[in-house]
Amino acid sequence: MQAHIDFILELDRLKGVTRKTKPAGLDRYENSAEHSWQIALMAQALAHLAAEPVNLARVVELLLVHDVGEIDTGDTLVYVQDGWAERKAAERAAVQRIFGLLPDGQGQRFLDAWQEFEDEATPEARYAHAVDRAMPALLNLANRGQSWRENGVSHARVVARIGPPIAAGCPALWAYLRERLDAALAEGWFGAA
Repeated sequence: MQAHIDFILELDRLKGVTRKTKPAGLDRYENSAEHSWQIALMAQALAHLAAEPVNLARVVELLLVHDVGEIDTGDTLVYVQDGWAERKAAERAAVQRIFGLLPDGQGQRFLDAWQEFEDEATPEARYAHAVDRAMPALLNLANRGQSWRENGVSHARVVARIGPPIAAGCPALWAYLRERLDAALAEGWFGAA
């Protein structure tokens, strides 16, 4: 039992990982645990729009584990262009450590889910990636481009980074977002980078 409790308390540290986007209408930045919770619910609400039929329980599992490595690595703005291979290697080491806290190889299930999300090779992983990429954009749209402006993120960079995975996993969501991103460009809600 103690190993399981140690694992759960280690996961609690995800609440302390600050992201670059603020919750809609709030002055503070969201944390990674809030993000994971929100996109798990978003995935359930939009599942009927997924590009392919998905096992929703698996999608939720992928979303709940996908950012656990940030406990050790911190959050990286999704729009960052360089250093992704190093970042993913560090996250892999982190999830191996964290899921390894569970006894008798029980953490392998979570490690497999994390890897499935990273590989984007299943319908569930593609759909999970779609909602994961969409949520920061939705918050930025609700906050008049807050993190785009603060971090110098251009419209072109947002479209290039989030468009393909959202279109692949949930085309209707991308159609919705693309229109709003273009309107936000006209409003000047993006950085100059």
